[in-house]
Amino acid sequence: MHNRGPAGAPAKSFKDAIKRLFQELEGYRKLVFLAILLAILGSILSILAPDQLANLTDEISSGLVINSENLQLVGEKITENVRAEKIGAILQPNLNEKNLGQILADPTISTEEKEALQNILTSENMSMETFSRLSNTVLDKILTTTIYDGVEITKEDKIAFFGLLKGEDASLSNEFVSVVFPAIEVSDVTISSEEQYSFVKTFGSLTEDMDTLTLYQKMDDLPDSIESLIAPSMNMDAILKIVYILVAMYVCSALFTYIQAICMTNVSNKFARDLRERISKKINALPLKYFDKHYTGDTLSRVTNDVDTIHQSMNQSLGSLASSITLFLGTIFMMFVTNWILALTAIISSLLGFIGMLFILRNSQKYFVKRQEELGNLNGHIEEIYSGLNVVKVYNGKKASDEKFDTFNQNVCESSYKSQFLSGLMMPMMNFIGNFGYVMVCIVGALLTMNNVISFGVIVAFISYVRLFTSPLSQIAQSLTSLQSTAAASERVFEFLDEEEMPSEKDFVDSLDEKKVKGNIEFSHVVFKYDDAVEPTIKDFTAKAKAGQKVAIVGPTGAGKTTMVNLLMKFYDINGGDILIDNVSTKKITRENIHDLFTMVLQDTWLFEGTIRQNIVYNRENVSDEEIYKVLKKVGLDHYIKTLPDGLDTLIGENDDLSAGEKQLLTIARGMINDSPFLILDEATSNVDTRTEELVSKAIDELMKGKTSFIIAHRLSTIKNADLILVMRDGNIVEQGGHEELLKKKGFYADLYNSQFEL
Repeated sequence: MHNRGPAGAPAKSFKDAIKRLFQELEGYRKLVFLAILLAILGSILSILAPDQLANLTDEISSGLVINSENLQLVGEKITENVRAEKIGAILQPNLNEKNLGQILADPTISTEEKEALQNILTSENMSMETFSRLSNTVLDKILTTTIYDGVEITKEDKIAFFGLLKGEDASLSNEFVSVVFPAIEVSDVTISSEEQYSFVKTFGSLTEDMDTLTLYQKMDDLPDSIESLIAPSMNMDAILKIVYILVAMYVCSALFTYIQAICMTNVSNKFARDLRERISKKINALPLKYFDKHYTGDTLSRVTNDVDTIHQSMNQSLGSLASSITLFLGTIFMMFVTNWILALTAIISSLLGFIGMLFILRNSQKYFVKRQEELGNLNGHIEEIYSGLNVVKVYNGKKASDEKFDTFNQNVCESSYKSQFLSGLMMPMMNFIGNFGYVMVCIVGALLTMNNVISFGVIVAFISYVRLFTSPLSQIAQSLTSLQSTAAASERVFEFLDEEEMPSEKDFVDSLDEKKVKGNIEFSHVVFKYDDAVEPTIKDFTAKAKAGQKVAIVGPTGAGKTTMVNLLMKFYDINGGDILIDNVSTKKITRENIHDLFTMVLQDTWLFEGTIRQNIVYNRENVSDEEIYKVLKKVGLDHYIKTLPDGLDTLIGENDDLSAGEKQLLTIARGMINDSPFLILDEATSNVDTRTEELVSKAIDELMKGKTSFIIAHRLSTIKNADLILVMRDGNIVEQGGHEELLKKKGFYADLYNSQFEL
């Protein structure tokens, strides 16, 4: 009568779905705020760590190279000792015209040597460097043994000195060394004449193409005093201080992240629990018409799959998203603070990742919504086929059901493939962008280091920054992908929670005591129409049932028999007229009160997984075994139950060995325990054989004693002894009376009754 299927409401936007989700988290905002705060603090520590790592790298690097400051200072002090005025006084070169003329006229002296001498003579500033360009032959002609400060300076020492300046392996006398290199003091370290001489000999032989290893090997030849000043040495106090700071940062960051994860786990678990509780309460508050229009499997999918998706996504993505955004923004700031050129290099090389991520997000959300909907359809079909598996097999419907399953399954597969394919592009794209950023930073950083713009530690820091910059992009992409699933799932869950509930009855004050109810029921001009129906199903139903009467409702399929029972039980609200119980309108008493007044035995028996005792005393307390066996005896099951190994404690369920008749008798026993003043029987004997029908009928007769009973039956032979038969057709009562009375009228009832015996 009603087309059932998943809700067809249009999908909300990602923004609206997430906004609603955070509104629902109102009771957990403090814990969520704490988790986000801890995630941000952990990220800030991770952002600051590379700066300390750069300091550590520079500190270690400086400890691995020569102390250039002290080296320069030693060189300057020694240079002061060999200043031009002093050296000129010591060397006292003979540059008179006669000597120069002899040199220029000497045929043994080459033209190049003579030109070098003439260049010195014409130079405005004759320094040691200019004299060191002269050959030893020329020097031998212009230098002589002299006396300086009471010390004899030989010509050989003077020539050897210039050879020393040229990087030659020359030896000077102690007298010459003491005159040229008097003792000096650098950084509270005294450097003697011999030590200065050794320094000049060692570093005077250096060449531009000399490798670093040779340079460090040369240092082994230096005197201890000078080596102590310029040899590489690490400041362990400074290094340990930075190490302690780094360890504290990383430990605190890990601790904050761990606590944040615990907070979000608590939030997600408790929120999922609350959602399930709300859904459970919502199911009880929904009108029957909702379940007429929706697959049971789709509703179950919202309770299980969708809630689990929200739970897992919140646990994994919310804290990660907060920390990733903090890392992303903080890393950009720190990069520009450290070096704006490298910052622009890293950001520009990663712009492609932004563009790709935005494109994927915009195009993949619809597929996530589609996947959740198709999953609900698939679950609904599986539940439907499983519940009617016997019918499917009997009618050889396996092929058709498999084809339908394949269609639903293919739809789930396609929507999952499209959503996962697009979201799966994010990670490889982010990895490529990250690696590309490493390469660009290394290239540009190397160029800047070569030009002394930055130190090597800055490059090390930026390699960490690039990782911190691209990793959040990947995490943000992953978190947003997860949030897309959350948005799609939460939309379905909240759509269910927003469904219209049955009207509230909290203000109802009237009630009927089941122990005091007489048992009179009156239908007064009842009108009812389903929401999606054009015409009313019940048009003008009027009837009275007196206390203790057996009232049978008969009629062809679609006449409105079951609908009338649903209206009596207040599963639906009537559109017109009234239904009165002992002259009290059902509009003024609660559904729970009405349900307490009725016992129902339906065509489809319902037994849950549990013991026989639990199934019989369902929702009743303080029921003794004696009372249970008393009703079992009335329905004829007491002997059978006693033969079972565990008696009343025997477990039964959906796949037990009970026959259809035994199941029906157990439901009748449950009704006897309930002992309500009204009884509704809806085709209670239609699923059993003739022999079992006789047993069930006797049990029903026992159950109906002292109750006002309503019997819905298609087999009219079962209601011959009814006190009142209401014959329905097209939502109205067309005839009413006793069995014999209606047959004598030869009207619609007689036609129905006689049609059962026609071939």
